[in-house]
Amino acid sequence: MTDELKNAYDVVVIGGGAAGLSGALMLSRARRSVVVIDAGSPRNAPASGVHGLLARDGIPPAELVERGRAEVRGYGGQVVTGEVGAVARGDTGFQVTLTDGRNVRALRLLLATGLVDELPDVPGLRSRWGRDVVHCPYCRGWEIRDQAIGVLGSGPLSVHQAMLFRQWSDDVTFFSHTLPVPTGEEAEQLAARGIRVVDGEVASLEIIEDRLVGVRLRDGDVVKREALAVAPRMVARTGFLAALGLRPVEHPSGAGEHIPSDATGRTDVPGLWVAGNATDLSAQVGAAAAAGATAGAHINADLIAEETRQAVAAARAQGEVAFSAEVESRVCEAVLGDRRHGL
Repeated sequence: MTDELKNAYDVVVIGGGAAGLSGALMLSRARRSVVVIDAGSPRNAPASGVHGLLARDGIPPAELVERGRAEVRGYGGQVVTGEVGAVARGDTGFQVTLTDGRNVRALRLLLATGLVDELPDVPGLRSRWGRDVVHCPYCRGWEIRDQAIGVLGSGPLSVHQAMLFRQWSDDVTFFSHTLPVPTGEEAEQLAARGIRVVDGEVASLEIIEDRLVGVRLRDGDVVKREALAVAPRMVARTGFLAALGLRPVEHPSGAGEHIPSDATGRTDVPGLWVAGNATDLSAQVGAAAAAGATAGAHINADLIAEETRQAVAAARAQGEVAFSAEVESRVCEAVLGDRRHGL
């Protein structure tokens, strides 16, 4: 990997996960000058493998990233280690400033910074994150199938999360924790599916020989569990975009914040696209990569449209110059002809 930035690129991609690298691959194959600026802190770093990704199921996250970087470089793209500190509008695009002081210009930007999982403050939880404390049933459900699974009440989607994990195990316990105990239709659904509800705040996780063995409540009771599902609050990494007037907004699900965009990843800021978890909180790796590819294709199409407008304007201007020159030439010939005939 080289940290030598050029002065300017067609596209700067901020974030080097599945979405960013996929977008960069599409753009590099379109013969665009593109650089991926990656801080090296992927959301899925604690996971042992990426699951549900066709033809690459179980591949370690770091290996997937290295493969992606190699493919981008193979088509002439760059991948640079760095963290973006600020982005500003320039005369012909954007000025991107890294936290180490380096600067680079870009005609277009692809934001693929992902998001940050804000976890509940429960002792022992963060150290088990991505291991036996999980989030997505489609990413880790198979690996914890038939185990004693707990679901921590931590957000508006927690009951829904418990219903999902019931697909992988018939031993699921819902811990209300700091949420009200489910009532009404939610309580009826949990009971119908055989999901036990435990009232009371969770104090800590019980870990023995590097394994989760239980959940300890404030009253001292320990409920044996082998895995715990948590719904974190998800927040897009976009603070450096404030100067452009682009700020994350609350996601309709209530699960966190995201950057709104259309189906192609286009944002409200002209020239800036977004792909992956920064805009789609529920996107798995495959979906994030697909979104990056879609955004890359539309960025290229947008650049082609601008280049075509410029070419047409230049051709028209050239035509006007040629026409003026031809008229002037004919006038001169006419004047000279008149003089030759004594007129």
